[in-house]
Amino acid sequence: MAKQVLPSESHPYAFHVSGPRNFTSLNWRDLIVSSWKDANYKKTVIACFIQAVYLLELDRQEKRTQGNSLAPNWWIPFKYKLKQTLIDARDGSIFGAILEWDRSAALSELIPMRPSGAPRAVLALRGTLLKSPTMRRDIEDDLRFLAWESLKGSVRYNAALEILKLICGKYGSNNVCIAGHSLGAGFALQVGKELAKEGIFVEAHLFNPPSVSLAMSFKTIGEKAEFVWNRLKSMLPYGSSSEAQISDADTMASGAGLKSKMGQACGSGLAKWVPYLYVNNGDYICCYYNDGGGRKVSVGSTKGEVAAKVFVVSKEKQRFVEAHGLEQWWSSDAELQQVIHSSKLITRQLRSLYTATPSQINS
Repeated sequence: MAKQVLPSESHPYAFHVSGPRNFTSLNWRDLIVSSWKDANYKKTVIACFIQAVYLLELDRQEKRTQGNSLAPNWWIPFKYKLKQTLIDARDGSIFGAILEWDRSAALSELIPMRPSGAPRAVLALRGTLLKSPTMRRDIEDDLRFLAWESLKGSVRYNAALEILKLICGKYGSNNVCIAGHSLGAGFALQVGKELAKEGIFVEAHLFNPPSVSLAMSFKTIGEKAEFVWNRLKSMLPYGSSSEAQISDADTMASGAGLKSKMGQACGSGLAKWVPYLYVNNGDYICCYYNDGGGRKVSVGSTKGEVAAKVFVVSKEKQRFVEAHGLEQWWSSDAELQQVIHSSKLITRQLRSLYTATPSQINS
């Protein structure tokens, strides 16, 4: 049975200090009425999983041991365990993790099976950490996104895509979830979109995803800014021959039979990938996802260009750090409003999913 780690002192990032306040431990009743079917509960848990990835890297940097590490307490209460970490070969930093349903921990508390709606595995990706050991590589990917409006040149993109395919092959795409915050949400969006092009639809939760409109805004500043912009792009190679390392990779199943296992999820090829976006109007990094003006068609339509469920939170006199922070998504006072329309930015991001032919999807 997994037990919560008790740090020797109260750290500001400790689960009992900054974690969700109204959290109730999972129990056998969830087999009847699963908490995972509640959108707020799912949002809270997945945000906590992403926080765990931030703390895995901070634990590594600050050389915390198993006895006083901060990260485990952000997944243990939800009956999950750490399966493996994703490591950036450029600086050795942890940028992602796979969290798997912990059947043994659940059984010890008389929970004989996984609650309905709870994924078997979650691939969580962190955003930028402004700490000296990781800041250079994180900002390099931030600039890559601003310059190219894409993260495909990053070693983290390649690693995340590879491991997502592997776990989909092992667990089935309908049992897998990908999630990220900030830069991590950018990776999750593009990796999920890439699989969706192949007809493999993975549930995606994107918190404060970076907006490509930032790049477009910078480009319109003027000729002088455009000159600097072009110089910046010339300094950032689009591709990279390096590959990120994946620890404990031998424990994952081969992806050879991926498409055969995913066939039932693809159906006729007309299904749509519908990511969940969580944005704050006070966060200039992601607020453009709520710009409006997109085509107003129903989710799941085979004719339109929509396909995202956008949840917006708005607070007056909120600082940028708070508006962009991950903690707001498990805060009890976060009042979310689901946006009915699709934005121009979402339409632009996902357009290729709705223009692909069935032969392209099934190839």
